[in-house]
Amino acid sequence: MTIDYDVVIIGGSLAGRYAALAATKWHAKVALVEPQINYGFIYHHTLSEIANRLQSLNQADSCGIHTNYADIAEKCHISVAWQEAMLYANAVAANIQELNSPATLAALGVDVIFGKGEFQSSPHLAFAIYENEETSANTSHHPVCRLLRGRTYLLASGSRPAVPNIEGLAATGYTTLNNIWQSLKKNTLPQNWVILGGVPQSLEIAQTLARLGCAVTLVIKHPHILPNIDPEIAQILQAQLEVDGVRILTQTAVTQVKQIDDKKWIQAGDKAIETDEILVATAQKPNFESLNLAAVGVKWYQHRLVVNNKLQTTNKRIYACGDVIGGYDFINIANYEARIALNNTLFFPRLDVNYQYIPWGIFTNPMLAQVGLTETQTKQQFRDDKFLVLRQYFKSLTAAQINSETTGICKLIVLRNGEILGATILGQSAGELINLIALAINQKIKVKDLANLSPIYSNFSEILTQTAQEYQQRLNNHPDVQDRLEGFFHFRRNWNL
Repeated sequence: MTIDYDVVIIGGSLAGRYAALAATKWHAKVALVEPQINYGFIYHHTLSEIANRLQSLNQADSCGIHTNYADIAEKCHISVAWQEAMLYANAVAANIQELNSPATLAALGVDVIFGKGEFQSSPHLAFAIYENEETSANTSHHPVCRLLRGRTYLLASGSRPAVPNIEGLAATGYTTLNNIWQSLKKNTLPQNWVILGGVPQSLEIAQTLARLGCAVTLVIKHPHILPNIDPEIAQILQAQLEVDGVRILTQTAVTQVKQIDDKKWIQAGDKAIETDEILVATAQKPNFESLNLAAVGVKWYQHRLVVNNKLQTTNKRIYACGDVIGGYDFINIANYEARIALNNTLFFPRLDVNYQYIPWGIFTNPMLAQVGLTETQTKQQFRDDKFLVLRQYFKSLTAAQINSETTGICKLIVLRNGEILGATILGQSAGELINLIALAINQKIKVKDLANLSPIYSNFSEILTQTAQEYQQRLNNHPDVQDRLEGFFHFRRNWNL
């Protein structure tokens, strides 16, 4: 059998494109099979930035700025500002799409192939593209088929919203994370929202809508806003969302949705909530049902592909990365997985994934970022006397006071020998700061080395050194160490010079 490609990447995701470009840098022959990528996340991040700037304008008078900006901001909350904001977001999305366009990929050596397809095992493993699927749907003929024969295959097909089975939801209508902003391009912004949350993006969008002047209710079935973040920090973040105007209902299930006149009604627990629009953001569902994976021995469990530490599926020639193997939808993690999987597909399967030093973040304001173990996870692995929890609040920073960004906390989890196990940061510049901790964990830099940094004053990075300096202070407060230090300085004071 002739091998046409070193790797065939099946994916309509940024991780798929990332892997395809990386393969060309290794001078490998690569095919990328992809439907159109959804760039909704670009709209979200752009509109979130607009909402944050609007919030700053509304609070400008607290800094002694008394101009007409506040009046302008109030006008921009409504339709005129929305149309202008969408024009700006459209321009940003167009620029990003151009940078990642099929023409750009093709110019760099990627064989970009559009069309749906599936795996076939006979007579040899291949991926079949149905190039004439639309035409064949109206005839008795099978679609024209192109076979892509690769030495290996990488599944990076992303995910789509998983819509819960709630009585009346489908009939009433709703939006999802995939289409929320695109569906509003030509319309005014609805003023009342109910978000069925449970994922990081639901928190981000709830805050963005609230800062744009909307009434937002976030309904979550869990006791906390997110189950995988530090409970102490989750409480601070929830308080910030509530300050911004987000009504949060935890441990609440939605049982029914109805349309009454032109309004939608949601039964959430014992509350009936009237709303203009419903956003379903409960979970994501991997895109692999149409790929005929069972025929080639690829197994899945609870809506995610089964992979080993090398990101191989149960068919050793087929690898996977990103949403299809579960977890939250974080682009940097999907790209990391794509990098590991690609190295294993092109060379030898020797690299294992290690998420210990891969950070992730939630783009609220202030931002939440995390890497490594949380305090709860550390307690499950170590005795309490084996590790220390170091914390420092942003209000202690000069930069935070100057910028009125005092809401925030930095927590470092370290072993008593100084090894850093993890960090969670909620605050201004958290997305940048967490990268330094991730590097420290990866390079096994001890917390004392972090404490010895001398960052530019005044700067938000001081939060890292201040938190790290708690390590030596905690050790020095141990009774035995304290007695030895007091004895040493007593001896030195009485030494004849």
